[in-house]
Amino acid sequence: MRKYYIRAVQEALFEEMARDDTTFLMGEDVRIGCFAATRGLCQEFGEERVIDTPISELAVAGAGVGAAATGSRPIVDLMFGQFLMLAYDQVSNQANAMRYMFGGQTKVPITYLVQNGTGPCVGPHHSNSVHPMFMNIPLVKVVMPSCPKDAKGLLKSSIRDDNPVIFFNHTSIGGMKGEVPESEFTIPLGKGEIKKEGSDITLCAVGLMVNTCLKAAAKLEKEGIHAEVVDLRTLKPWDKELVLESVRKTGRFLAVDESYHTCGAGAEWVATVAEEGFHDLKCPASRLDGVEIPIPFSPALQKYAVPSVETIQAKVKEMIQK
Repeated sequence: MRKYYIRAVQEALFEEMARDDTTFLMGEDVRIGCFAATRGLCQEFGEERVIDTPISELAVAGAGVGAAATGSRPIVDLMFGQFLMLAYDQVSNQANAMRYMFGGQTKVPITYLVQNGTGPCVGPHHSNSVHPMFMNIPLVKVVMPSCPKDAKGLLKSSIRDDNPVIFFNHTSIGGMKGEVPESEFTIPLGKGEIKKEGSDITLCAVGLMVNTCLKAAAKLEKEGIHAEVVDLRTLKPWDKELVLESVRKTGRFLAVDESYHTCGAGAEWVATVAEEGFHDLKCPASRLDGVEIPIPFSPALQKYAVPSVETIQAKVKEMIQK
């Protein structure tokens, strides 16, 4: 059945809270649902399991860690990805390290739910893509779906995981529609998917950029260039075996991501392909990233700041000629 992305996220929350009564949701204005995914949860599960919190991301993130370590399975909605910066200490020093420091005697099954990336032109404090920062934290899993089906299946797996998970919903695709199974299903973390088969070049992306790559691939197809589009779905752990298998077939690799060039997500993918797939490459592995500026309010400038269908097409043609 075709459903909106945001509806798929909402269904995952409803189903997981109904499945396990230790699961609860907390965050700023989650009862009224500033983001539609949390609407209706309070009416269904009550105020003890859907908790509005003060505007203190550090406190909310830390309360979630304590709840997770003592037997609950919290979902902490922090609204925007950049608000994770205010909670960074709890995520990077507490949630990630606790299970290791206690020698595996405790679990920390917490899911941080945020919106990430460009979209409705809300400026630098709400639109930057922060996911690479959290790829660099040990023992934290990082997820970013590109379609409604993946959003639901990956969120259910994230909530059930016994480790900290940061679940990035891309801000631009809440209104996207796609097929979502009616039956119970999950998608394992760490497993990517080939969204389009191809033989000339591998395009690797997550979130909105998967859809941008698919649009670019469709245009390239008309010019006789067959691009394969790999959706990693999970940024950490990420499915490097799938990527390397694709590169063995295509001989070319382009990482496409909204994050910055310096220490961005694409840097990790390209480095791995260069190290482990070097002899399969027909030209150097490359990356196309966001411009290193705070994301502007202006729609025209925001569009300039991230990879587009046109810039992907141009980069692919350049690589094909090498």
